[in-house]
Amino acid sequence: MARRKQTAELIRGHAAHRRTEGDYMGVLLDAVTLEDWRDVVNNAKTAAKAGDPQARAWLAQYLMGRPEGKAPTPLTVVVQQLNGADPLVDKLARPLIDRQKYPSLHADDGWQAQIRALVAAELAEKVRMPETIESLATARLTDESGG
Repeated sequence: MARRKQTAELIRGHAAHRRTEGDYMGVLLDAVTLEDWRDVVNNAKTAAKAGDPQARAWLAQYLMGRPEGKAPTPLTVVVQQLNGADPLVDKLARPLIDRQKYPSLHADDGWQAQIRALVAAELAEKVRMPETIESLATARLTDESGG
């Protein structure tokens, strides 16, 4: 019985100390400056140009992201070529085709774009660029406290 009671207390969250991810991230942001990170990226770029496959993969992952889907099979590509279909052209043309086919659905596009532009302008005005902040963790703390 005592064992069951002990486990229940731990599950309820009675642990004495626990550091949060935020604490660790704050230390990381304070320790690694933008100049340090620039050096890391430049070294990876140099290594990638020299033929290092890990450096190429790392840079590609950050620059282009991971592929979201699988590549089409050769059969699919051949069928699309024979039919004169191009998935990229179809995807890019779809919004324009819909706008022509269903004009009433896109009557509000103008004011929605204006609202997006206003929000983007206000956001750019209120959010400082990371390059201008010496210590992101300290800036985050001062912004939250109203300083």
